[in-house]
Amino acid sequence: MDLTALPAAELSAAIHARAVSCRDVVTAHYERIASRNPTLNALVAVRDLDAVLAEAAVCDDELVAGHSRGWMHGFPHAVKDLTDAAGLPTTMGSRLFADRIATGDSLLVQRMRRAGCLVIAKSNVPEFGLGSHTFNDVYGITRNPYDTTRTAGGSSGGAAVALATGMVPVADGSDYMGSLRNPAGWCDVVGFRSSQGRVPTWPSTDAYLAQLATDGPMGRQALDVALLLGTLAGHDPRAPLSLPGRLDELDGIAAARATLVGDPTGTRIGWLADLDGHLAMEPGVLTVCEDALARLGGIGCRVEPARLGLPPEQVWEAWLVWRALLVSASLSSAVRRPADRALVKPEALWELDRGVALTGASITAASAVRTAYFRDLLECFDRFDVLALPSAQVWPFPVEQRWPDRIGDRAMDTYHRWMEVASYATFAGLPAISVPAGFDERGLPMGLQLIGRPGADVEVLRLAHAYDAVRPQRRPPTSASSTTPGAAPGQLS
Repeated sequence: MDLTALPAAELSAAIHARAVSCRDVVTAHYERIASRNPTLNALVAVRDLDAVLAEAAVCDDELVAGHSRGWMHGFPHAVKDLTDAAGLPTTMGSRLFADRIATGDSLLVQRMRRAGCLVIAKSNVPEFGLGSHTFNDVYGITRNPYDTTRTAGGSSGGAAVALATGMVPVADGSDYMGSLRNPAGWCDVVGFRSSQGRVPTWPSTDAYLAQLATDGPMGRQALDVALLLGTLAGHDPRAPLSLPGRLDELDGIAAARATLVGDPTGTRIGWLADLDGHLAMEPGVLTVCEDALARLGGIGCRVEPARLGLPPEQVWEAWLVWRALLVSASLSSAVRRPADRALVKPEALWELDRGVALTGASITAASAVRTAYFRDLLECFDRFDVLALPSAQVWPFPVEQRWPDRIGDRAMDTYHRWMEVASYATFAGLPAISVPAGFDERGLPMGLQLIGRPGADVEVLRLAHAYDAVRPQRRPPTSASSTTPGAAPGQLS
């Protein structure tokens, strides 16, 4: 039995039945890390195996004594390198923090540890989590497991690759502009951006994390994603914008499995496609996503074209103001001195400088557009249960490229315009899941976003769970494509 290929729910059941030991589980995942990580560079700061095996032995003894910490009991887990895990680096992919070691756990990690996981590593990120391509000057490039000459996306790129290749059973990530959804789509796994406030962030003093970004789960199937969301979700009084209550219906495998069972017949899906030509798309992206929608139609969903009432360009311009405001608020605490700027990538400096230059009038105007956009979406949800978009506008691009500067004959006017497709769920604080849509003729994966109405996290997960039964599945190749293994830090410029 390949323990690294089991869905997380099945792995948990095997551990609790004592069909496998936690030490066996850790050993199998470390063997997979040793096999795949030198080429893919998904995990960084990997802990010593003997130390983790000692922790796994304690987990085994606890099960013998009849005690389980939770559904993640004995799971090896890697924490995204934007999040503190005591004793491990939190570099955020920045040379400014290359030597920083976390002295405590974030709320996210506290909750996962209470559910039983053993933190073994960090997952690689772009610098400060900015940009949907995971590379930085501290740890280097993370490569796509389906073609190692291509990007894995980002910012949860390391998490998605580790998950897709069996280095970890489930993964945590965070999502501002598609950072859970884009790499999930490009690695053929499931990434879920929950409703804003569903997963609180602490400690955090900056508006960037509280307003538009959110932590969240990834898994190889919707049930695993739901289980991890059940662990991460729940109000915390230290996070004033966190939603009240918990998702008790996802607390434990039996509860989550029962909650996700449902008949999708009659579910109304509004296909936004390329927003009537507003979004530039590479050839094949819409076709693969429409194939996925046809599978949803085959299980009873009603798929119809949909459109936004508000002009998309107006929404985008307001989004740029909000993003610059909140990202610059976060970066200003990191880039404090003129000398720091030389150590920061130009895309981050662009965000910082734009934010500093904003006026109160521009922020007020952008806020009014955001409110109008939210109301527009509420009208869409009078007609549809779910809205659908691709998870990216391009296929995974070469790792040497910082970001796509053109799609077809259309120039991209910002470093993230090619990921505009991910901003629509974020800007309204809506739950959105990226499910595997399929592959192009080169074997590169693409994801489909399913976006739910406000607060409808469970409903979105239930639809994704039904889709799991009909979606295409193709494990990453076990041999590397032609590339240079072990990308060195600073390879991109």
